[in-house]
Amino acid sequence: MSKLSSHPPIVGSPTEAALAERVWVNVWPDESATQAFATQLAKALQHWPDGRDASIELRGNLGAGKTTLVRHLLRAAGVQGRIKSPTYAVVEPHQVGEGGSAWPIWHFDFYRFNDPQEWADAGFRDIFAGPGLKLMEWPDQVAGQLPPPDWVIALEAIDENQRRVRIHAGTPRGQSWLQSWMEDWAHAV
Repeated sequence: MSKLSSHPPIVGSPTEAALAERVWVNVWPDESATQAFATQLAKALQHWPDGRDASIELRGNLGAGKTTLVRHLLRAAGVQGRIKSPTYAVVEPHQVGEGGSAWPIWHFDFYRFNDPQEWADAGFRDIFAGPGLKLMEWPDQVAGQLPPPDWVIALEAIDENQRRVRIHAGTPRGQSWLQSWMEDWAHAV
């Protein structure tokens, strides 16, 4: 089963083949490259249309760097103070800014879920229906419950320091962002 087909189909959604046309692939030689990527992504999300309401799945084996990427992304987005892993709490809420410019960010870790129904039982449907960036580790643990992700970021450890990263889109707006990302990346290199 592919990464995108684990979600329930939505009427009018593009086909998996149409969304999978573009894939961004890169190798990060070390954690500083992960941090640089996270910094660029935080800036982009704040400028892309609806980017502050993105849904991003993070995939990879234990130790692939998912939580490290999220920590760098949260820090680059402006989260202050201690950034905890949601491994035991399942979700860690964050908020950047105040008042009308506040940006809610939710970091989920579904690793400990044994049944996808636990997602609905935990009341996460309301969070996903509301505004804010949703970052999800171990999304397969709640297969069939999550809305299609705008992006899927798959991390693979090559060795102790290097990571191969692949990004593909799961929604039309995610595809638009990915195209923009690829164009900006080409100009930056």
